[in-house]
Amino acid sequence: MGWSERIRVLALGLIQRDKRVFLSEGYDPARQLTFYRALGGGVDFGEPSAVALEREFQEELQAELQDIEYLGCLENIFTFNGHSGHEVIQLYRCGFVDPKFYEREILTFQEGERQKIARWVEVEPLLNGELTLYPEGFSQYLTLD
Repeated sequence: MGWSERIRVLALGLIQRDKRVFLSEGYDPARQLTFYRALGGGVDFGEPSAVALEREFQEELQAELQDIEYLGCLENIFTFNGHSGHEVIQLYRCGFVDPKFYEREILTFQEGERQKIARWVEVEPLLNGELTLYPEGFSQYLTLD
């Protein structure tokens, strides 16, 4: 069974301050499309999703989270680089313990073998479709306040 034939369970964290949200930047070479999504990662068997969220932020950014609040579950059936994927996402609103993460515009981090970029992104272009945001339904949790 390949990666595209199984359902992955993810825990993702929505971190928003003012009119910006902290997101990972991705690129789909098949569609030549830059997109954004919340940071987090896979939930291990027997691991509560909130614990997985904290572990993933610690592993990838060496960041501790606070004020973790469950928002809901999203289902994401998608195609990336020509391959089908299926994710069930446990979504949490949260914040950084260390204020330095709010001051840095861009952070590079390792996700497995890949180097990735996380950045603060203005909410408005995400909501009006100027920028691509995944998964579908995530934008309902963003605010312009």
